[in-house]
Amino acid sequence: MKRLVAHIDGHVQGVGFRWWTRSQAIELGLAGSATNLSDGRVQVIAEGPDEAVGELLRRLWSGPGSVDEVTQEWAEPVGERGFDTL
Repeated sequence: MKRLVAHIDGHVQGVGFRWWTRSQAIELGLAGSATNLSDGRVQVIAEGPDEAVGELLRRLWSGPGSVDEVTQEWAEPVGERGFDTL
């Protein structure tokens, strides 16, 4: 089990990126959230099996809009439940 905190930079707000991310995460059986940040990035937190979290990370590059960069931090899971869009 892993916890991913990713920041997605580019044209990713106002294009459905958070909802798309939520659908991808649910399909992969992950918990967490996708949040618009005031600087124009989207923050994605995802917890679950290593392979599923890695797959979500790969998919983030192909989400709606235009992704310029995805930064990532890894940590131990804290027990996220469900997947929210904030």
